Amino acid sequence: MTKKDLRLATIRDNLPHYPGVYHFLDAGGVVIYVGKAKDLRKRVAQYFKPQPPENTKLKLLVSKIADIQYTVVPTESDALLLENNLIKELQPRYNVLLKDGKTYPWICIKKEAFPRVFPTRQRVKDGSEYYGPYTSANMMKVLLDLIHQLYPLRTCGFSLTPEAIAKKKYRPCLDFHIGQCKAPCTGQQTAREYTQNIDGIRAIIKGNLSEVRRLLQQYMQQAADRYEFEEAQKIKERLAMLERYQSKSVIVNDSLSDIDVFSILVDGNDAYCNFLRVVQGAVIWLQTLELRLGIEEEREALLSYFIAEILNRVGNLSKQLIVPFLPDQELPDTEYIIPQRGDKLKLLQLSERNGRLYKIEKLKQLEKLHPERHLAHVMTAAQRDLHLSEPPVYIECFDNSNIQGAFPVSSCVVFRNARPSKKDYRHFNIQTVKGPDDFATMFEVVTRRYSRLIEERLPLPQLVVIDGGKGQLHAAFEALTALGLETKITLVGLAKRLEEIYFVGDSVPLYLDKNSTTLRLLMQLRDEAHRFGITHHRSRRSKALTASHLTTIDGIGEKTAQKLLIAFKSVARIRTASLEELQAVAGKKIAEKLKNL
Repeated sequence: MTKKDLRLATIRDNLPHYPGVYHFLDAGGVVIYVGKAKDLRKRVAQYFKPQPPENTKLKLLVSKIADIQYTVVPTESDALLLENNLIKELQPRYNVLLKDGKTYPWICIKKEAFPRVFPTRQRVKDGSEYYGPYTSANMMKVLLDLIHQLYPLRTCGFSLTPEAIAKKKYRPCLDFHIGQCKAPCTGQQTAREYTQNIDGIRAIIKGNLSEVRRLLQQYMQQAADRYEFEEAQKIKERLAMLERYQSKSVIVNDSLSDIDVFSILVDGNDAYCNFLRVVQGAVIWLQTLELRLGIEEEREALLSYFIAEILNRVGNLSKQLIVPFLPDQELPDTEYIIPQRGDKLKLLQLSERNGRLYKIEKLKQLEKLHPERHLAHVMTAAQRDLHLSEPPVYIECFDNSNIQGAFPVSSCVVFRNARPSKKDYRHFNIQTVKGPDDFATMFEVVTRRYSRLIEERLPLPQLVVIDGGKGQLHAAFEALTALGLETKITLVGLAKRLEEIYFVGDSVPLYLDKNSTTLRLLMQLRDEAHRFGITHHRSRRSKALTASHLTTIDGIGEKTAQKLLIAFKSVARIRTASLEELQAVAGKKIAEKLKNL
């Protein structure tokens, strides 16, 4: 045992049996991993088992550990929150990390006399209230516009102390004259009335619109009872604004109480986590975060991290959380619901759908802004989904075309770095197969293609896609086996009915998500091979039918017909050609017959 191993074993064996957070440091004293634990000693001991871990990343992490530090906390939930904060602060190399470095905007209710309400991207610990963050600045702007229309508020930065107001230190500004403020700076709006407005604003931000509606209806009735009909009309217009705003929310079910919904979509080394907040049956808040996976790749640990991140951002969560599965760390006094049916299941599905749409949008942005990174992502995903030993930089796809065995052709399209390489496309006119036999045709084409590559000592593709099911795939595998290439090239078949992916020797097909980049790549290959093949097939059929029309003329055989078509391209041009032009191709006798038609 080395000195380092002995020192780590000593630290590990003296860790307490308490909840807390542990730090792994490298030889330079840099924190490379932060983790939480219900029991520090038991959790850390799992990293140093006699049998080395199978996970490559985990094995690398353990090899770099030079020191261990820890922090004991009172409860497991404290450990969860501390871990979340430390990961954000220290950015350890082997932890799950937030991929977006954005600072999202918040709505701030300033701690001051006659509080201002405004958007901000900086949270200052001065006792002010912050609501958010909002991933959509437009959504926040709509909310602030509604607030300012319902409740005229001051926007000035004056210190409105009772003494300053009593001394008439200030005078009404333009906002007062255009109805955007009631001039609390001159005492024309009382602190009590202003505080009632702030209470209403809090309720709107939290989604409690029914309470705001009730208060506005009460104020409207009071104004009407005092015969202040203009004021009552203004309040009625505010109620209409409130109804229009609520109509834009996603109404789920009025019977649902306040609920928070969490879902996670894992795609390779990335995870897309969605959060929905439901208040009185309406979805009032939606947020999706993209995470880059680290060592803790178990979905339960990932869900715990996401819940802690949202809790840290919003400050509090509902007493009921809808989740796809239980996290490895549960919060106290919180009920976790894994729905099986009904409206709560629909909420979870809505959250998952938003996560998928966010992922698709991010991939589209990546494809447009960083095409090379996008293509690398596509090939990495294909390597993972198809269980390849390396990314499929070079792919070929085969497709057969014929009409009841007539004019049989095959096509081979080539993709390099997930893009079509059209200069490498090839057509094959079938030579040995008689009649409609897709399996024999596939055997011939694959044999001819890779015999040629071997003969010319050209590189072989990492992946070959066959347009068809198990039969065509087996025929292609037999051809590769006859050439001794069965272990050098990976074969997959793509059936059209349900987009099933077949592997050699496996009767159970693989089904990928319809939005999977791997499936989209395979479908693009298949469609391109079909397009390229059918174009050649139509060309052959057209030429053959045209040639057969010319051969009905006495004295014109197949070879003469072909010479004429090669020279003039079509029968229409043959008809309009001069006698001299026809004589140059087919001779005087044939030319005269063609001109006399």
